[in-house]
Amino acid sequence: MSDEMFIEHCSPTLAGLKTGNMFSCRYASMEEIRDDLRRINRALRPKGLCALPLRFMKDKVLIYLFRPSKLDEDLKNHEAARLLADEGYEQIGRNRCLTELIRRMGTQEDFPHEVGLFLSYPPEDVRGFIENKASGCKLTGTWKVYGDEDGARQKFELYRRCTDSYRKQWAKGKSLRDLAVPCC
Repeated sequence: MSDEMFIEHCSPTLAGLKTGNMFSCRYASMEEIRDDLRRINRALRPKGLCALPLRFMKDKVLIYLFRPSKLDEDLKNHEAARLLADEGYEQIGRNRCLTELIRRMGTQEDFPHEVGLFLSYPPEDVRGFIENKASGCKLTGTWKVYGDEDGARQKFELYRRCTDSYRKQWAKGKSLRDLAVPCC
């Protein structure tokens, strides 16, 4: 997996605007993925970021880049914690929730929709998506919006501008490590 993939798919997380982003990429061997993740984590951990594999498919892996401190905050949100409990997460806390999410990713055919809580999606929109079975949303962008349309539009635009800016900086020679904003 290339650094450019992180720029393309994870710029808002690298910039500290989001808790996490996900993307899938092809891989040739488990050793290749382990080596790539070690390299990425060595570069980004000092900036407060972590990359994990969430799901392995035939020749693809789903990568999750996130800020552990921000995920801790997100999971403490009362509505997010209630939604996770409603979805069967028995223990709330980053490590236990990530372990359960990874387990579900590997054992369920369908995508566990609560994953939106790990990506900075508003809990009301994640709940709306689950309860409405992905239909009847007010707006579609980075996620399906069931609550605050104006706030979501602003976020969508912020994420788009961030990604555009990071692409340009990458093209001018900035490294992934240089582009990653240190955690608060």
